[in-house]
Amino acid sequence: MPWRAAPLKSSFMLAGIIGFLISVIYIPKYSLNWAFAFGLVFLIMIVATLVSMTQSRPILPLYKKKKK
Repeated sequence: MPWRAAPLKSSFMLAGIIGFLISVIYIPKYSLNWAFAFGLVFLIMIVATLVSMTQSRPILPLYKKKKK
């Protein structure tokens, strides 16, 4: 059974991009260690979102659709 990535919401990528930019621009003024740590976490979030953009169907649905 091949490995399949579950799709992530676009807000997850938006949070990753904004967080990375803030951690690279503003946080180094206070601490380089914290800036590196936050930058790494947000960069991992962005990479996870890019991996989940590949075309595949998830095995189990993550979000149940509401019935009308």
